[in-house]
Amino acid sequence: MSALTQKFLRNPSLLWSGVILLAYAYFCYLMLDISLQYIPFDTDVAFLRIKQDYIGLEHYKLAFFTHVYTSFFCLLAGFTQFSPFVRKKLPSLHRSGGWLYAVSILFLAAPSGFIIGIYANGGLPSQIAFCLLALLWIWTTGKAIWEIKQKNFQAHRFWMIRSFALTMSAITLRAWKYIIVALFHPRPMDAYMIVAWLGWVLNLLIAEYIIYRLKK
Repeated sequence: MSALTQKFLRNPSLLWSGVILLAYAYFCYLMLDISLQYIPFDTDVAFLRIKQDYIGLEHYKLAFFTHVYTSFFCLLAGFTQFSPFVRKKLPSLHRSGGWLYAVSILFLAAPSGFIIGIYANGGLPSQIAFCLLALLWIWTTGKAIWEIKQKNFQAHRFWMIRSFALTMSAITLRAWKYIIVALFHPRPMDAYMIVAWLGWVLNLLIAEYIIYRLKK
């Protein structure tokens, strides 16, 4: 038995961390694969095939491609933000990854997401859900930056957890959609309205539970 295997067996939490990291890397790969479908600015593929009524609007087109191309970097930067090893051994990587994460959200991914949300499938319930998600994404990320500037490291960590919970909605929304469709076979727009809220509200509740446990 190798030394690495023995180390994992002696520390189950380390094993679970490895499993979670691998799963996260796999989902990031899936999101990258989705983003690559639209290169170079393909407007007749995947999701955009059902948005042809809006793709002629220049502001929608600009917002959509900005969101698709930058959201992946938000997920990628997550690798550098919650790893104790990176924080302690590679602090410069943690800081640069954090700034990449914050700038991508505050100036690109979230504002473009808000514009896309205005035209979301499923009518007003979905539109409210996605626009609110974008606003909360800006708020939580902005608060995280404010707290680190004030040297409030614990508060910074808590706001980053909330922000990243919203970032993860890119993954959880799609996961919930597959589960709900497979189990209940709802009408497409009904499913879309459900996952528009479920994709991020549950994430925030989990984030608040994690923060509660950390405070304890």
